Amino acid sequence: MSTPLPPDIVRFLNAQTCANICCIAADNTPYCFTCFFYFDEEQSCIYFKSQMQTHHAALLEQNGRVAGTILEDTLNTLQLKGVQFQGFAKRNSIFDIAPAMKYHARYPMAVAIPGEIWTLYFESIKFTDNSQGFGHKTHWSARSQSKDEQDA
Repeated sequence: MSTPLPPDIVRFLNAQTCANICCIAADNTPYCFTCFFYFDEEQSCIYFKSQMQTHHAALLEQNGRVAGTILEDTLNTLQLKGVQFQGFAKRNSIFDIAPAMKYHARYPMAVAIPGEIWTLYFESIKFTDNSQGFGHKTHWSARSQSKDEQDA
């Protein structure tokens, strides 16, 4: 069982809507895309929707390893907050209805857009919160306890 996410990371992810995700092609070329997401606090993962004919969906089907960032929806450069993460994404089956229901409850207009719901499982997160002091970071790993660091 993975360790729970620290409360400051949970609060941050619950307040945001958009993630930048990087996946990897077979020739190790990185490819980034941006998507709306729903954060599932109980499962410590995010759900996003994508059409299967997109380049990133094809890459994720081949290799689900991902990394990415989530910044505040409204940036305050002096008190910047953001998450860098690594993880694994997989396309949900048609029988995984809970992620689709949660995603569409947050983005009801997305029901009209064709696509598949994907789950991104976090393996590690680094949360930068400059409102706690410049360079304040919280590190989390699915396999170990979180820790706070002060990086100047």
